[in-house]
Amino acid sequence: MKIRQRKFVGLVATVAFLAVYALIAMAIGGQYVVGYGAAIELLAFILLGIGWIPVAMVLIRWMSRPDTEA
Repeated sequence: MKIRQRKFVGLVATVAFLAVYALIAMAIGGQYVVGYGAAIELLAFILLGIGWIPVAMVLIRWMSRPDTEA
């Protein structure tokens, strides 16, 4: 797959993943976190807020690979 195609697929995958992740994070936050005190809420929302970064890093690394000569 050429880099241009990988970037398009990666873009679509990233946007789809972030949309689904945001909905899941909001559901988890609303169902299990709210009401347990400000410190717990802050910690949970920080963790939920950075939870998407490892997946995005993998996708970006995959999109940035150079083309193979095959």
